[in-house]
Amino acid sequence: MTGSRNPRLGIFLMIASVAAFAAQDGFSRGLAGEYNTLMVVMIRYWAFAAFVLIAALRRPEGLRAATRTHRLPAHLLRGTLLVAEICLIVWGYTLIGLIESHALFAICPLLVVALSGPVLGERIGPARWMAVAAGMVGVLVLLRPGAGVFSWAALLPLSSALLFALFSVLTRLTTRDEPTFPAFFWPAIAGAVLMTVIGLPNLEPVHPDDIAPLAAYCAIAILSNWLILKTYEQIEAARVQPYAYLQIVFVAGIGISVYDEVLTLPVALGAAIVIAAGLFALSLERRPEGRAP
Repeated sequence: MTGSRNPRLGIFLMIASVAAFAAQDGFSRGLAGEYNTLMVVMIRYWAFAAFVLIAALRRPEGLRAATRTHRLPAHLLRGTLLVAEICLIVWGYTLIGLIESHALFAICPLLVVALSGPVLGERIGPARWMAVAAGMVGVLVLLRPGAGVFSWAALLPLSSALLFALFSVLTRLTTRDEPTFPAFFWPAIAGAVLMTVIGLPNLEPVHPDDIAPLAAYCAIAILSNWLILKTYEQIEAARVQPYAYLQIVFVAGIGISVYDEVLTLPVALGAAIVIAAGLFALSLERRPEGRAP
């Protein structure tokens, strides 16, 4: 799409989307604390795949036309990256909590900037490199390497951020000359197949008390993806990306109120530095062509 249809509605939908994704993360944190991560992510992917199949069947051009692509290997690679990213971040939730995991994951947009040069051939000026460097400073504040509080588990959300950055850059590449729907459809299907193969051997009996949370988890997984799809029908993605950082706020609220997590000063300060650097990089992305630093 070349322009926004309803920017106000798009912004509202984006905020609703990140709130739904935060709720999904909250359920992931709780369920992965009771059951193994692979099983939880497998169930999440079943819901995701069901949603994209229904969406594809409802497309006016028909299922085959809607999902046609000349870049299937790239989409399968994207699906694999997304599976690994989700498994790592959910595992991180169970070890260091929602708040710290998302604070570290916030480096992802800056990693996209850094990767867009070598992968996409985009020009990265000094200002963008400064934003990336500032984000790295924020990560160091979060990790506090000289304070003896660094744990290997912090590598999980950082690795997840790198994988999602690669996924995002490949998404840009695959949607340059194709519609966006195949880029949305194929990673969900490929991920569901992969997670079923990996997750079924790790299937555990579900306690009756957890059936309702699992059902809610699946429903929110569908809702969050439906909301993000509707968001991009109303407004250009670049215009609403700053609102994606609200997910950290929603996640922090869930972590504090539901899981008794604590927002420490170093985490808050480090996250603020990373977010500020990310917002600055996003502001550079929206500059008119020819003026990019």
